[in-house]
Amino acid sequence: MAHIIHRLDIGGMENGLVNLINHMPADRFRHAIICMTDYTDFRLRIRRDDVSLHALHKREGKDPQVHVRLWRLLRALHPDIVHTRNFGTLEAQVTAALSGVRARVHGEHGWDVGDLDGTRDRNRRLRRLMRPLVRHYIALSQHQKGYLRDAIGVPAARLSHIFNGVDTGRFAPTSEAFVPPFPEGFRGPGTFVIGSVMRMQAVKAPLDLARAFVALRDRMPTEFPRLRLAMIGDGPLRGEVRQLLEQSGVAGQAWIPGAREDIPDCLRALDLFVLPSLAEGICNTILEAMATGLPVVATDVGGNPDLVQPGVTGVLVPAGDPDAIAAALMAYPGDPARTARQGVAARARAEAEFSMDAMVAGYMGVYDRVLGRR
Repeated sequence: MAHIIHRLDIGGMENGLVNLINHMPADRFRHAIICMTDYTDFRLRIRRDDVSLHALHKREGKDPQVHVRLWRLLRALHPDIVHTRNFGTLEAQVTAALSGVRARVHGEHGWDVGDLDGTRDRNRRLRRLMRPLVRHYIALSQHQKGYLRDAIGVPAARLSHIFNGVDTGRFAPTSEAFVPPFPEGFRGPGTFVIGSVMRMQAVKAPLDLARAFVALRDRMPTEFPRLRLAMIGDGPLRGEVRQLLEQSGVAGQAWIPGAREDIPDCLRALDLFVLPSLAEGICNTILEAMATGLPVVATDVGGNPDLVQPGVTGVLVPAGDPDAIAAALMAYPGDPARTARQGVAARARAEAEFSMDAMVAGYMGVYDRVLGRR
């Protein structure tokens, strides 16, 4: 099986792919990951030694030669299935068909910052043009499933909805012996830590969360000195986030460490998880936060409403509105009972509805279907 992605690096879609490969029965499929550009040390999270990695080094913009290289690679690998992921690799369906691969799957995991709701004419036309080549589609959210069905015209028989799974053993509430990964003195008695894990790029709107935190200084001046902000992850906007917090005079209450390998411990050190994205598929970090027992404040976009139950496991707020985020955050620091109650409900929902086994079974069912297996 050949999985075609843009780049293997830290990200939700990439994390979902690695989880799928790690948890699929090893005797059912062998895997190759084909990166249109390149891969990073994120590959070390793959726990199988029979997975081959290939980088095609696509240039920025149009690069017709990359499809020549992809065609040659597919002819050499001779995979039974090609699975492309997200709009950036959709045109590889043509190359896969020309190389002779009959079983072709495409997954929609999230939206591009240049097309947050799939309404851009050029992208929609290309999706419709590619539709006859894709044997089966996988949508991670109900929002994307509805878009593929209604706007692109994908028949229901060729469309599946599969949630990402979360490892509820790795992501779990804290134990008594837990030592937070924060710098010394960052979290003291009585502090309340608001946090997020994200790729700091425009579609994730990290500046909206930073502005919301700054707004809390005026909204709740008595409580604000004990509040902390942890924004974990790297990306092109990390410097702007840090600069905004410094210019606002609250950098001493913020931790912006960049990319981390100890995400389970980072989540266990939080009191409240926030996701300010402008667009989402099914967000892995929301699932991981829920499994860790955290209430979640998230924007009402994409697949977030599939995960967060308002008033039960967290709050949904409008996207692109730091004031709305700030208003939602205010409800938690002074109400430990609400914070604990919603965290317990989030953990229970992650265990009951978003298991890794259910995700693997869903993908295996699609793969068997496109191969004509029962």
